[in-house]
Amino acid sequence: MLTYDRLFIGGSWVEPSDPAPLDLVSPHDRSLIGRAVQARPADIDRAVAAARASFEKGEWRLTPPAERIALLRRFNALREENAERAARLISQENGSAGWFTRAGQPGLTRQANAYLKAAEEFGWEETLAPSDPSSPVRSVVRREAIGVVAAVIPWNSPFSSATSKLLPALLAGNSVVLKVSPENSLSMGFLAGLLERAGLPEGVVSVLPADRETSEYLVSHPDVDKIAFTGSTRAGRRIASIAGEQLKRVSLELGGKSAAVILPDADIDQAVAGLKYASLLNNGESCIAQTRVLAPRERYEEVVAALKELVGSLRVGDPADPDTFIGPMIRPDQQQRVRDYIALGIEEGARLVVGGPDVPEGLEQGNYVTPTVFADVDNSMRIAQEEIFGPVLVVIAYEDEDDAVRIANDSEYGLSGGVWSTDEERALALARRLRTGTVTVNGASVGFDGPFGGFKASGIGREYGAVGLGTYTEYKTVTV
Repeated sequence: MLTYDRLFIGGSWVEPSDPAPLDLVSPHDRSLIGRAVQARPADIDRAVAAARASFEKGEWRLTPPAERIALLRRFNALREENAERAARLISQENGSAGWFTRAGQPGLTRQANAYLKAAEEFGWEETLAPSDPSSPVRSVVRREAIGVVAAVIPWNSPFSSATSKLLPALLAGNSVVLKVSPENSLSMGFLAGLLERAGLPEGVVSVLPADRETSEYLVSHPDVDKIAFTGSTRAGRRIASIAGEQLKRVSLELGGKSAAVILPDADIDQAVAGLKYASLLNNGESCIAQTRVLAPRERYEEVVAALKELVGSLRVGDPADPDTFIGPMIRPDQQQRVRDYIALGIEEGARLVVGGPDVPEGLEQGNYVTPTVFADVDNSMRIAQEEIFGPVLVVIAYEDEDDAVRIANDSEYGLSGGVWSTDEERALALARRLRTGTVTVNGASVGFDGPFGGFKASGIGREYGAVGLGTYTEYKTVTV
């Protein structure tokens, strides 16, 4: 059993202010899998003070970008060497199926390489040509670190969320306090160990598991200059209000209720096979999951039948079993939340195609739910508008492409989405009309060179690539 009795603050493992550890239990069978101490406000004060001191001292901030890139390339190599260990820990903590945690490791490499490439090509300092050639003044534009970054991440994909913030913040020369979910104390303790081995200067990075109250203490801290948050829209609104009051820089990657638009010419078998991953990745506990399936009226029952066959065939069970596709929800309260939404869908009058609110037989000891598909869903129903965060799909009929666009955009969210068609240009034309930050065509994976983030209630700002790197910098103009 893995135990962490110290906190990683400023690059060192130190005694916590509260030595009582949190018991960590398996979502699969609720057995004890580890213990870890949790950060309290006094530990936040210590981490922020270390970050502020390191930033003002400038040892990392003033390090040439090429040297920062080299060190973080070394960190990424360490992570790659330990990918299998990281995948096992996340499955153990989260209940994420092993296929998902293992498949995500190469994605972390692509994510890191995109940031590293962006940093190599980034305009850290540029001299602008004057608009008036006769002017004796020239402008030098610099991109400099913001200061102390509070990076707050959720539990569902901890390594991805952590590196999507740590890498650009550190590449830009900031100091970072990474606040992780208590549920991920083991995997994020492991991440902290990799950061320690990478050799960042003293004070530059801390990794602290903590509850919501301590998280709010961190983001409200007067010595924090920027908040980078991934999580629920509700929490994002609270963080935005704090940032606005204190004029902190802020970026928010929030919830989603993404639509998958299946066009009439689509290969239904291919589309539904793709939705197995686009809609049900990570047990459905994913902000980018395409959980609203929009099907043309003339092929509606064909789509419903194909989804019924697919979802009904999925193996639900122990995430360590290589044949498992859907594991348990992370906590009992999340399990109950998903089951309540399934019951709500029945009450709202949707047709239950497969699944239901009952726990799968033989899996009562864990946080399991039955993967579920609803048909005859109106987009105004709560199951079509609210983020469920579990393996629940709704199928909505549309009349024509204009109607499909209207339904897809009729959501407070705008994080992701998909279009399925045998005509790539037709799919691209429809994708351009969707009010969402990312659209995939025919199941393409999300790219890491382009910006990622949401429209509307799905967030503020962007991550990944050069755009994501830029959100951790301030502009300075020097005129000479």
